[in-house]
Amino acid sequence: MAQTAAPSTPPASATAASGPAYGLGELVDIVLTHNPTLQMSQRSREQAQAGIRTAGALPNPRLEFGDGRFRPSNGGSSGTVSAWGVSQMIENPWLRSARVDAAEQGLRSSEAQVGMTRSEVVAQVRVRAYELLLRIEEARAAADELTLLEQTRERVRVRVDSGEAARYEIIKAEAEFISARQRQQSAQLAVEQARIRLNQLAAGQLPAGWSLSADLGDTLPPLDPSLLRELMLAHNPELQALRAEQERQQARVREAGASRWPGVELRYTDTREPDNRQNIVGASIQVPLFDQKRGPRDEAQAEQLRARTRLEGRQVELQLQLDAAVMTLEMARLRVEALGTGAIRDAEAALRVAQAAYRFGERGILDVLDAQRVLRVVRADLLQARFQQQAAVIEIDLLTGRDAAQP
Repeated sequence: MAQTAAPSTPPASATAASGPAYGLGELVDIVLTHNPTLQMSQRSREQAQAGIRTAGALPNPRLEFGDGRFRPSNGGSSGTVSAWGVSQMIENPWLRSARVDAAEQGLRSSEAQVGMTRSEVVAQVRVRAYELLLRIEEARAAADELTLLEQTRERVRVRVDSGEAARYEIIKAEAEFISARQRQQSAQLAVEQARIRLNQLAAGQLPAGWSLSADLGDTLPPLDPSLLRELMLAHNPELQALRAEQERQQARVREAGASRWPGVELRYTDTREPDNRQNIVGASIQVPLFDQKRGPRDEAQAEQLRARTRLEGRQVELQLQLDAAVMTLEMARLRVEALGTGAIRDAEAALRVAQAAYRFGERGILDVLDAQRVLRVVRADLLQARFQQQAAVIEIDLLTGRDAAQP
């Protein structure tokens, strides 16, 4: 009976590599360059910038012209009558300032939305990259298991043919081998699916045969929960967007109050008659006698209260989400430590004992297959725990806004 598993396969980062190899940072840069969701978010920021120019635009002057005939009823001289005039709206400076402030806060909110989209895209890339590494490791483990079961099957066949073992043992070994081959094929397909999902984020711009140069066991940074909360409150793009929205609604309240007095319109009119010329300078102002803009002001105040409530509620939710992510990371670390130092060694030792006992006729093939199954499960659990470690770190980075700002 074979004492060890099949010869080791190449590292996961080199598996199926016939094209360029990208580090995780390089892969993120490629996706950020081509991701359509991020590009659409950036277009929204440009729209918000245009909104500031719109809010700050000054009213245009108005020109008036008129021409006609003058025919007096008392028999006087007739002639041409012409008139022209110009008017200019002088807008209430408090109204204009509030409108511009609202547009600027809208830009801040849009920029925060871009940062949030960027963070989410980076998190998706990193999660799917580590998922690809997980699938590659699972495919490698499935290939090792298939080779080991093939060796076991052949040795069982020899014992059955020589009459040292019952025929049901070769039937069981054959069934386990077929099952392992199916798992290996499924694992390889899962690798290709993970590669496709990553390429989707890059809008299909990754070259054929590309590979990922990274490892599930990448070093994890030290974490301070109290510092993480401060970083989240200061840099989380979703909270920044909600704060900007609250400020925008405050500006809307000021705008609604100032709109009761929209401004003063200045006019100048020049009229020419056959025997008379008039120059008139005037001004007009809208008096808030009937409509004092209470409706728009109340609506703006209600929106401001809603924005404040959303901000406060989301802060609590994100703090709890951060605490849960930190706990998930700690549990994953404990699992990796327990599986990597204890359980995996015990499972390997149990397999060696079962193989030796079968070779000397002290155990049946079922004991060997059970030991192999236990080792497979422990290895799969270890891979999942390592993946969960990385996924928890990625979620923490997303919550703290690590990747929200442009480099």
